[in-house]
Amino acid sequence: MKTAQDKYPSRTEGAEQILTRETPVIADDSATRKGPLTAEQVSAYERDGYLFFDSFYDSTAVKVLEEETERLRVSEEVRQSELAVTEPTSGATRSIFAVQTVSDVFSKLGRDKRILEIVHQLMGNAVYLHQSRLNLKPGFQGKEYYWHSDFETWHTEDGMPDMRAISCSIALTDSYEHNGPLMVIPGSHKYFCQCAGRTPENNYQQSLKRQDYGIPSDEQLTWLTDQTGIAVPNGPVGSILLTDSNLMHGSNCNITPYPRKNAVFVYNDVNNTLEEPFGATYQRPWYLGNREPETLEPIDFSQSLSQHNVSAN
Repeated sequence: MKTAQDKYPSRTEGAEQILTRETPVIADDSATRKGPLTAEQVSAYERDGYLFFDSFYDSTAVKVLEEETERLRVSEEVRQSELAVTEPTSGATRSIFAVQTVSDVFSKLGRDKRILEIVHQLMGNAVYLHQSRLNLKPGFQGKEYYWHSDFETWHTEDGMPDMRAISCSIALTDSYEHNGPLMVIPGSHKYFCQCAGRTPENNYQQSLKRQDYGIPSDEQLTWLTDQTGIAVPNGPVGSILLTDSNLMHGSNCNITPYPRKNAVFVYNDVNNTLEEPFGATYQRPWYLGNREPETLEPIDFSQSLSQHNVSAN
């Protein structure tokens, strides 16, 4: 466990605090850097900590992704592997990590040049894949994900030094306000919530099912939401959501018949690679925090789909 050079200490013996972020949210020239985002979109990301794109992928891409998601969901081999997290009560597959290692389709999706061009414009540097996962929140039985900042966990338990990562979530089902969609606190990425409690040994084994450490206090959450409220960026299948690694987010239980499925790819700056954990005595497994980074080379995902369809026939 590290004791020095920690700009964002958490899970310490001291009192919980809200720290002001020191890390720039975007590269200095993001608004004028060549890329698909307008200056207004760059400004919105810097201000709110997220960008939502309705129906980013067309029906052809959606069909392939839906079929591949279902193949992985019902795979007993995947469910029994170390990559899968199951629902605490039903035993159904809840998440599949390092999805690029078990699916050529999702491996290519994570390198889609349309997404990487946006990430590069905001980040201002090359990136690698820190983590990927499929979230499969089933109808009726999908449990909640409590409020948290991903960076708090990646920093404390994985050793990610700084807030230089962006997550991209691709909707694989329609997301409604009533089927447990992601909720975010706009602007919360500009603050860091120190959380209470020392990290237990191998905390990830429990936290992936139910998170008890690395979550903000009621007082911290109240202060953050009093600033800007809560937003629910949802939409049809094929939409994408890009979020800053430190954005506070969470989701409710899904008690509707309608599942909510999404693929998540976490892009980390190649100059922000993992060190020793800042607040844990162990390193989490490779499929949660990539310690052998390779710079991602963009590909034409749409073109790869035409090849996929040919091979499938």
